[in-house]
Amino acid sequence: MKLTKKTHACVRLEKDGRTLVIDPGMFTEADAAVGADALFVTHEHPDHFAEDRLRAGLEANPAAELWAPRSVADQISAAFPGRVHTVGHGDALTVAGFDVRVHGELHAVIHLDLPRVTNVGYFVDGSLFHPGDALTVPDQPVDTLLLPLHAPWSKVSEVIDYLREVKPVRAYDVHDVLLAETGLGLYGSLLGSLGGTDHSRLAPGDSADV
Repeated sequence: MKLTKKTHACVRLEKDGRTLVIDPGMFTEADAAVGADALFVTHEHPDHFAEDRLRAGLEANPAAELWAPRSVADQISAAFPGRVHTVGHGDALTVAGFDVRVHGELHAVIHLDLPRVTNVGYFVDGSLFHPGDALTVPDQPVDTLLLPLHAPWSKVSEVIDYLREVKPVRAYDVHDVLLAETGLGLYGSLLGSLGGTDHSRLAPGDSADV
């Protein structure tokens, strides 16, 4: 697969002429979902779910479809009958030539006073895992982990320990828009020295073969 990092939590995956996009949110480029054959959203927070980005992708390709938790699907399904599907933990599906397994149930705790929303992660082709906003550990080895680098719900020690627990072959940062270059450099140094795996950062628009 070809992995292309978009701004914040969004990525594009390309294989055999087909494209899968995960989490085009409000910080992501307006055209991040355009050209997608399949769209996936991990949860309802606007930095992962921006309706205008999804609409752009679904309108650009009338054959494109969306998979997401019910809290997301219910907000957009009426506009695209038959093209929006609800997924949850344990689901397994083949979409646009990609095999996708769904892992996880709840968003990480931001604060005890805030309710936790549904959050699912997507394991693509038995190789690449996007956890959304949770430190979910899949039940099988991970080649490429999309690592939530920085968020109001996490601290760097948790991110390091998550990387150590998953033990991927390689990790690329996502969920990083709130960090300036100085912070990105500091996090990268800590993860590189303590994470125990090959850790890299792709700038928005950069790609890697995974």
